[in-house]
Amino acid sequence: MTVPDKIQTWQMVQPTLRDRESGEVTPGKLEKTEIPVPELQAGEVLVEVAGCGICHTDLGYFYDGVPTIAKPPLTLGHEISGTVVAGDEGWIGKEVLIPAVMPCRKCHLCKTRRGNRCLDQKMPGNSMGIYGGFASHIPVPSIDLCEIKNRGNIPLEHLSVVADAATTPYQAAKRAQLEPGDNVIVIGVGGVGQYMVQVAKALGAGTVIAIDIVEDRLEKMLSYGADFFINSRDKSPKDVSGEFKSIRKQNALPPYGWKIFEVTGSKPGQETALSLLSFTGKLIVVGFGLAKVNYSISRLMAFDAEMIGTWACLPEYYPAVMDMVLSKRVDIEPFVQTRPMSTIVEAFEEAHSASPEQRIVLIPDF
Repeated sequence: MTVPDKIQTWQMVQPTLRDRESGEVTPGKLEKTEIPVPELQAGEVLVEVAGCGICHTDLGYFYDGVPTIAKPPLTLGHEISGTVVAGDEGWIGKEVLIPAVMPCRKCHLCKTRRGNRCLDQKMPGNSMGIYGGFASHIPVPSIDLCEIKNRGNIPLEHLSVVADAATTPYQAAKRAQLEPGDNVIVIGVGGVGQYMVQVAKALGAGTVIAIDIVEDRLEKMLSYGADFFINSRDKSPKDVSGEFKSIRKQNALPPYGWKIFEVTGSKPGQETALSLLSFTGKLIVVGFGLAKVNYSISRLMAFDAEMIGTWACLPEYYPAVMDMVLSKRVDIEPFVQTRPMSTIVEAFEEAHSASPEQRIVLIPDF
């Protein structure tokens, strides 16, 4: 295994800045640079990055002013697969997935199985200072790694999307207490939502209804777990609710108990989700956005319904999701594309302008 003298990386030296009064925008900056290889502590390893996916969260940090714990300059990127090249000898040479959040494993939240929201967690591209996935290498604790075994002909770099896009839906399903036979609505079937549909079906969901504004994307999901879909483009929440009721009645589906996963993080998506929340239902908020919505929370009482937030995924769940992917119960290949990491500036701009049909994974080419 080759251990580098320096880590090659693309750093966010400045996020996009917007003047509140004038509205003037100063574009952010990504710069190629070198950073130190830290002295590895006991229980740490150095991973050579095979691929790192561009997540909506990265774009939020760069374009929308979503704050990071570590301030720029820092290396973004938290969907990472690669090979261990140094550190804990038992890990050297193994192909691994790095969890998007790595809990401290000591606090009360960690000890009560809520470590995915550990307040002292490490997150590449956010709370790990200069170290993130858009780089040649990254140091991480070995205890959180998910070893990749028997991946067959699936490229190692493609599996990077499992680190967030596919595991976040699994955590969301756990938060929803999804049981075999449960009926599900997924709002937004882009980078994360397309896996939300597949994970729900793999866990035994009964009927799955996909909602999005892109017709081709919705039709594609009929081959990957969705039973029905609703195109919500230019439709009000009331319109979407009406179409949902029609599907439900035509197929003798119940008006209660639906588990709704809102993945867009957008105001229209959230308003649609709230309009669909009804008797004994659960709304699980998966997507993040800055918009605010109005809702009468007394409806939760009247419906005996629940509204739940979910964050990332416990590292303990990663092997189960990896098994789903390697067994093709969750298929990632139709939803992934790769680019050289040297195209990161253009790739960020493209992904920000419109959510790509396939997740962009950047491969180091320093």
